[in-house]
Amino acid sequence: MSAKPLYRRVLLKLSGEGLMGEREYGLDPVMLTSIAQEIGTVHAMGVQVCVVIGGGNIFRGISGAAAGMERASADYMGMLATVINSLALQNALEKIGLHTRVVSAIPMTTVCEPYIRRRAVRHMEKGRVVIFAAGTGNPFFTTDTAAALRAAEMGADAMLKATQVDGVYTADPRKDPNAKRYDRLTYLEVLSQDLQVMDASAISLSRENGIPILVFDLHTPGAFAQVMRGEGTFTIITDEV
Repeated sequence: MSAKPLYRRVLLKLSGEGLMGEREYGLDPVMLTSIAQEIGTVHAMGVQVCVVIGGGNIFRGISGAAAGMERASADYMGMLATVINSLALQNALEKIGLHTRVVSAIPMTTVCEPYIRRRAVRHMEKGRVVIFAAGTGNPFFTTDTAAALRAAEMGADAMLKATQVDGVYTADPRKDPNAKRYDRLTYLEVLSQDLQVMDASAISLSRENGIPILVFDLHTPGAFAQVMRGEGTFTIITDEV
């Protein structure tokens, strides 16, 4: 395989749960540092990187709604949780010398910039890592959908989803020892088989804009850089098998 990265500009989707490390809740500084170093390695390859983070380690809107909270209010609380995570990752990235910007879909200019598409693109062109916070800014949309939307708006060549396992499986391999891993899938296969990689709107949006989705293990050291070179273990979702 070529040592050169396959993509020039990518969006990395991180789950909030991925920031917990061994904890049951909140943020693990060791995990944040590890993720920052992974991003730093890819950034050093000359790749423009932007990031979308979920907020499930702090608050999940759907869970709040299930507990009797009004869904829109619960979703806004979840968006605020993503801002906390984004600021934490920004701090971890700047500790290793990367220039970053947190850009929020909900304006809060005291702590971060409001989302302006052209400005965000310019930040990446200048070599800054851009972290998109607060999802789409709208309730009833997940951060997966926000990731697909921002990837399209930024003209990203690919979206990389870092998960707890090394690709897409027929079932959760941590619960089902017979689960089969896929190397390649089409968008339509993911939707028709209800594989739960990302929600249907995120898959559809990626398909409409021709953005490949690469799913890999967040916890494998060096995996982000390996996937960028077409190496290692991952699942790629495109229009073609």
